[in-house]
Amino acid sequence: MTACTKELEGQFSPEFLQCQVEIGTQVCRNIDEAREDLRRLRQTVARIAGDFGLAPIAASCHPFSDWKDQHHTDKERYNALSKDLAGVASRMLICGMHVHVGIEEKAMRIKLMNQLCYFLPHLLALSTSSPFWQGVDTGLNSYRLTVFDNLPRTGLPPRPESWGDYRLMVDTLIDLGLIEDSTKIWWDLRPSARFPTIESRICDVSPNIEGTLSLAALTQCLTRMLYRLTRKNQQWSVYDRFLLSENRWRAQRYGVSEGLIDFGVGEIRPMADLLDEIIGLVAEDAEALNCVAEVEAARDFITNGTSADRQRAAFNRAVAAGQDRDAALKSVVRMLIDEFQIGL
Repeated sequence: MTACTKELEGQFSPEFLQCQVEIGTQVCRNIDEAREDLRRLRQTVARIAGDFGLAPIAASCHPFSDWKDQHHTDKERYNALSKDLAGVASRMLICGMHVHVGIEEKAMRIKLMNQLCYFLPHLLALSTSSPFWQGVDTGLNSYRLTVFDNLPRTGLPPRPESWGDYRLMVDTLIDLGLIEDSTKIWWDLRPSARFPTIESRICDVSPNIEGTLSLAALTQCLTRMLYRLTRKNQQWSVYDRFLLSENRWRAQRYGVSEGLIDFGVGEIRPMADLLDEIIGLVAEDAEALNCVAEVEAARDFITNGTSADRQRAAFNRAVAAGQDRDAALKSVVRMLIDEFQIGL
């Protein structure tokens, strides 16, 4: 931790549990800058971890680690969280991926947050990387959310009408002394507490760098597409949170295999068809942001499966080859270690 903190100049930090670390890119003007910075961060963590006989993986749940064996980091914020959240906090052996998109106008952040919620289940479905929990196949593609949703102030965000409405909600809890600031609001999508951005927090962590960049590019382009609509006094249809939660559950349970509800046509449609439509919707934006290749690469999540699919396949191959359960789970971890190195 000390070596990484020293070398990565504020872009690395310990996380809530001692077995977790967080890395964050600098502000990037385009996806190429993000690739360069993220590659440097992942390379450095892998190299330094190797010096200590360790290897990093980027997945939202470790295939067989037990939360009861973990300890939280001795840091004022994390000590307070452990006390406030009690037993719920101790199970937080999960990791997520956050994507910030810069939006200067506060009112626009709220307008875009309300519309972008529609696409959060789609992003989650593509990103799923947490099928196993404590050595058991949960049947879910994103078990991470099952754990995270036990915390307060999580899930899909409410639908404030304005920046003032949003601040009223947040300031009510601050004035009551329940939270210090909005960093303790952990919605799937939120206005950032520290930066002039909206912050998507729905995605599982992607094991390899190109998957990460593809999800980031999609998030950025969807936001730009909605921004264009709003500037024309148009907007994406805003549906009730109850309906969007059904798609969120389907993404959490099935990943890309069973499709999501298209509320416009009132049908459950294959994820491949929905992704093709999204790629078409944001074509102009991907061109403008110079990330066409990364957006179109999202089809790999359909063609080759999500990380959750690949983890299950690796486990099943190992079992079919005669390995016992523990050895098969270790083969999944070895695959995740190898995937972390791809593109570095």
